[in-house]
Amino acid sequence: MGTLLAFHAHPDDEVILTGGTLARAAAEGHRVVIVVATDGLMDAVPEGGAPRLDELRASAAVLGVRRVAHLGYADSGHGALLYPDPPDRARFVRADAEEAAARLAAVLREEEVDLLLSYDARGGYGHRDHVRVHEVGRRAAELAGVPRVLEATVPRDRVARLVKLVRVLRIPLRFDADAVRTAFTSRAAITHTVDVRRFAARKQAALAAHRSQVSGTGRLAPVLRVLVRIPAPVFGLLLGREWFVEAHATAASDVVGDIFRSAP
Repeated sequence: MGTLLAFHAHPDDEVILTGGTLARAAAEGHRVVIVVATDGLMDAVPEGGAPRLDELRASAAVLGVRRVAHLGYADSGHGALLYPDPPDRARFVRADAEEAAARLAAVLREEEVDLLLSYDARGGYGHRDHVRVHEVGRRAAELAGVPRVLEATVPRDRVARLVKLVRVLRIPLRFDADAVRTAFTSRAAITHTVDVRRFAARKQAALAAHRSQVSGTGRLAPVLRVLVRIPAPVFGLLLGREWFVEAHATAASDVVGDIFRSAP
C-alpha cells in the first residue's frame, strides 16, 4: 500500500476533481492525505476558526481521508482585481513560492508520500490559486523527492459538453466562452482516466458537506446545488470519471486506469 497526498487550492476543490479517486484509494487500503493551500476565506479568520476548513474535514471523513492540513494562506480570489492581503495572513498567490513549497514539502516528507496529486499547468480553468498549486506542487515534490506527481484535470472536449448541458438545463452559470476553449487539458495529453462510479454516492455526499458553497451565492453555487440533489446514479454518469496527467511522462498513448501505476 502507498501514501497519496492531494494538494488543493481551496476547500471543496478536493471533491470535484479528485473526490472519487481519493475515496477509491482509501477503500483500497492506501493512506490518503489532503493539504489545502488556502482556507477559502477572503478576509481575516473569524473567532472560532475558518468554517470552510471544518467543511473540508467533514468532506474528508466521508472520503476516507486520514489527515487534513492547511498551509496557512488566504484565498486570492478569481477575477481581474487582486485584493490586498487580510491582516492575519498572505494571499496564496502573493506568498513566496519557495516558502510555500517548503511548507508542503515538510508534510510530504513527514508522510513519506509515494504519489502527489496536484493541478495541470493551466490550473484547470485558470484560477490564480490553482495555477500556483501547480507551481508549488511541482517544486515541493522536487524538494521532498516524491517519486510521482499526477496533475488533476478534465479533457477539454468534456468541459465544452458540460457547458452545453448547463445551458440546456438553464442553470445560471457565468463563464468566459474563450476561456472554456483553452481550459484544462487536451484529451491526447491525458495519461490516467480513473473510473470512480462505484464511489459516486460518497463523492456526492462529500460535496454536500461543503454547505457554505452549495447554499452560497458564488459563481458555481447554482451548479453545486443541482449536483448534490440529483440521484447518485446520474451524479455518477456526470462525475464518475477523473483524469490526470503524469508529470514527466514520455507518452500518453496508453491511458492508465490505476493512479498507482505509472504512465509510459
